[in-house]
Amino acid sequence: MRICNIALFCFILHTPEVFGWGFAAHKQINRHAVFTLPPAMFTFYKHYLAYITENAVNPDKRRYVVEGEAPKHYIDIDYYGDGACWEIPRYWHQAVEQYPEDTLLEHGILPWHILRMKHALTEAFRQKDGLQILKLSADIGHYLADANVPLHTSQNYDGQLTNQHGIHGLWETRLPELFGKDYDFFIGQAVYVHNPQQRIWEAIIQAHSAVDSVLCLEKELTSHFSPVKKYSFEQKGSTLRKVYAEAYAQAYHLLLEGQVERQMRASIKMIGDFWFTCWADAGKPQLDELLNSPLQEQQLQETLPEQTQLKVRTCGD
Repeated sequence: MRICNIALFCFILHTPEVFGWGFAAHKQINRHAVFTLPPAMFTFYKHYLAYITENAVNPDKRRYVVEGEAPKHYIDIDYYGDGACWEIPRYWHQAVEQYPEDTLLEHGILPWHILRMKHALTEAFRQKDGLQILKLSADIGHYLADANVPLHTSQNYDGQLTNQHGIHGLWETRLPELFGKDYDFFIGQAVYVHNPQQRIWEAIIQAHSAVDSVLCLEKELTSHFSPVKKYSFEQKGSTLRKVYAEAYAQAYHLLLEGQVERQMRASIKMIGDFWFTCWADAGKPQLDELLNSPLQEQQLQETLPEQTQLKVRTCGD
């Protein structure tokens, strides 16, 4: 099983959860995507910029409590063998004809789920349903960003198969946390995606092509750092957490030669393009009209089942 239950405790020695981009990075990605939109969309999205930004992390929150949410965040391309990047079925109905559904769920359904979300967001635009437009926009932004994360395309998603436990959090959270302020997120205007299914798989394949460098460069770097120099401790609120030392993170960041920044930029561009495409496919409805009946805070709040247990994808499951 890739999902396990663990108790909700506050640990003194904290290991980052294995999610997608860190919460701060997901929020930043969604926020910058808004500024790629054309004027006919921008006024509406800018009005709800805080919502689009803060709720970029809702899918990760659901991973704690909603059964079946976790497989929507990844796909283990390497499970399916050599050549899988080009041979695995692109559409869900084709995939379930070739593989058992429980196998697909075990190894992730991210690209197929994104296409489903694309259709749902297009319909929300068609219906001029402001609440669903916002919720689905925030959600699809999260999944599209996950599709651009190399370790979300591999069975070795946290280096657990190569004795590199924690590399997931290093690449996706620690590096953006330390160096993201210097990244260039000027992406330009969103453009129409003529083949969304192809675009999704291109992102997955491109991300997967970087898995070897993500792992191999960190493995090589570790050989030059003792554990004492590789890790340090930082205070976060009342919790003392174990983190990768800044010197180690900086060395890894330099070895990656802008890889994290490129993938964040790709995420922002892809999200803007998909929002624009959904709106265009729905007939380019007048979104400014939706501002005449502003949504209330209670309508916008994410509703989740009672959080009685924590569900996360952890190493060694």
